[in-house]
Formats: sequence, structure tokens, C-alpha cells
Amino acid sequence: MTRALRVLNVIRSIDPAAGGMAEGLRQSVLATRSMGHVQDVLTLDAPTDPWVAGFPATVQALGPVKGTYGHTPRLVPWLREHAGRYDAVIVHGLWQYHGLAVHRALAGGPVPYFVYPHGMLDPWFKRHYPLKHLKKWLYWPWAEYRVLRDAAAVLFTAEEERRLAAESFWLYKVRPEVVGYGVTLADASQLGDASSFTDAWPETRGKQLVLFLARLHEKKGADLLIDAFAKVAVNAPSLHLVMAGPEGQPGLLAQLQARAQQAGIAKRITWTGMLTGQAKWSALKAADVFVLPSHQENFGVAVVEALALGVPVLLSNKVNIWREVVEGGAGLVADDTADGTTTMLRRWVGSPQARRDAMRTHAIACYAQHFDMATAAHRLVHTVERYHAHAAVPAERAPQFTPLK
Repeated sequence: MTRALRVLNVIRSIDPAAGGMAEGLRQSVLATRSMGHVQDVLTLDAPTDPWVAGFPATVQALGPVKGTYGHTPRLVPWLREHAGRYDAVIVHGLWQYHGLAVHRALAGGPVPYFVYPHGMLDPWFKRHYPLKHLKKWLYWPWAEYRVLRDAAAVLFTAEEERRLAAESFWLYKVRPEVVGYGVTLADASQLGDASSFTDAWPETRGKQLVLFLARLHEKKGADLLIDAFAKVAVNAPSLHLVMAGPEGQPGLLAQLQARAQQAGIAKRITWTGMLTGQAKWSALKAADVFVLPSHQENFGVAVVEALALGVPVLLSNKVNIWREVVEGGAGLVADDTADGTTTMLRRWVGSPQARRDAMRTHAIACYAQHFDMATAAHRLVHTVERYHAHAAVPAERAPQFTPLK
């Protein structure tokens, strides 16, 4: 294909507080734009939501909608009317109405659609939420199974995600493609500096900063990190923990703070809330090490951002990109347990400075080799082009749509 691709991304929300999916899409939009391709976005956010206007793509917002499922009768008609303007449609995420709507509007038609599960087929959810999994089974055969089965391809961000996805449901048929994922640092204006972070949080100045940057949710293992920090910090007086991220689970922040108080380390933890833009990049630049002992993590955008800035990462082996990190010498990996997290943090604290410096160098190399969004964007475009070649998509397309008011 010699002309520029036009792709429509369908996603429940591009609210940055919702997690890494929205940030990953933002990064993909920027990377493919530099290649001359166009990605538009269809979301169920309200047109007046502040993150809609600030997103670096043309956004059609059909919301607001009620509930997490996000049903709206407007979605299927909109897709049937406008999807023909695009070379492909990409669905982001599972278990919500927007995926089923794309299937109803496009399955068997001339415009191919693709699906990014974004880790939502990980068997961890089946083990830890059996009642929710049973509910999903009732939905699976007539909805999500068909959405995935009839997609031109199901796009995975890592080989580990592809492998695990087949373990959740025995009724499973997809055309898998591992296209990768990543971040781009092209927007230099968003990159802050370490001193900006320590100026904003003076108690962190002159400390060795251990950074946790993620939603506060039980699956992220924040409790494991607090317990591990309490054990390791006793013999490391310069160590300071930064817990950065929005509360993704009601009441969890208070529970974690009470846990820190009981362990006697409350004064050695800084709780910043959600950090975005320059504040986020400043926190990453100030960090000596990044820690994510998650029980389940498909990709971890913040992990890759840390690598890109040369920050070593300490991960559980439930973060799907852990193999690339270990092979690249960019950090340490352990089980997602209290003992595993403690051992991993203790190993990093006890490492000679020369080894920590080497990890920093290897972190940048690991990012460049595996997680630069430009590389992932090329794989995505190549995959769409390959499947597009077999679809009878009309050659003439309208140049753009006009967002609804």
C-alpha cells in the first residue's frame, strides 16, 4: 500500500486516569502520525470531558454513557455510516459494549477490524475473581468469543500475553499477531527534570527514590511493596518510597497508608496522587529505581517510560514484558509475593554502584530494542496493510469526519 492508512480506534474511554490503555493509544497516534498515517478515535466519553479536547487525534465522543459496560444505541449506526472512510478499525479492550458494537456493525463487511485485548484475557482474572469469571462465561459464547473469532486479527503487545490469553476460556479461536507496544519520547516539551520533582516534594531531596507509578489497585501489588520497603529500609536510611498514582479502588489508599503507619515507615513515603505531563516525567527522572510487583500486568506503559529514561526496573514475573527486561540486564524480577518483592528490593539496594550504573545503560538499550513505539507502530501498520490487502475496501474515502456537537 502506497497511500497513507486511515485507522479508526474504538475505545471505552481516553481518560488518562483509567490506566495505560489510553496513554498507549496516545503514543501510537503520535508514532503513526510521524510515518504519515492517520489514527482517529471513537470513544464513549462525553464531548465536554477535558481529556477529549487535549487528545492528539480527531476524537468522536458519543457519550456520556451510564455504567462501566458503556451501552449506547448510537454506536452501531455511527459505525455503519462512517467506518467505510477507514482502512481498518481497531477495538481496544474487552468486556464492554464497544467491542460487540464493532462486531455487529462490521463483521463480514469490507472494512477489517482488529482487537487489542490489552491483557484482559489473562488467566489471573479467572483465578482471583471466579464469580466474575463465571459471569464472563455467560457473556463469552455469544459476544466476546465472536468478536475475537471474526476479527481480522487479535493484536497482542507481547509474546507472553499471546501465550496466556489462550488459557482463560476453552472456547477460543483467534488469528493472533504479536505487534508489540511502546512509548515515544518525541514530545520533548513534556519531559521534566528531577529538580522539579524534588522541589515539589522537598522530603525527597537527597534521597534514594524508589518509585511506584501506577493506579492504586489490588492487582498492582502496592501492599507488597510497602511491606518490602519496611523490611529493607531499616538498613538503608537514605531510601525513600514515592507512591504515585490515582486511587483505582475505593478505600485502598487509606488502607495502604494505615499499613505504612503500622509498619513505622509513614514518614518515609510520599503519596503524590496521579502525575501527568512534566510532573510524571520529573518523577521518573528523579527516581533511582522503578518498582512494580504487580499480580497481573499486560504491558506496563510506565515501566517502559522508566526504561526509556534509563531507570532500572524491579518487576514481578506477572508483568508480561519481564523476559525482555531480564534478558536486557535492565532490572530484576521476582515472584509476586511479599518475600519475592523484599528479596528483589534488597538485591538492588545491596548491588554495587557499578552494577546499578550498568542497569541504567541497559535500560535505555532495552527500551530502544523492544519498546520504542516507532518499532511497534511499524509492526502495527504492516499488520493492518497485510490484512487490508485481502479486504475489498472501497478506494475512495472521505478525508475526515466532522465531530458531533
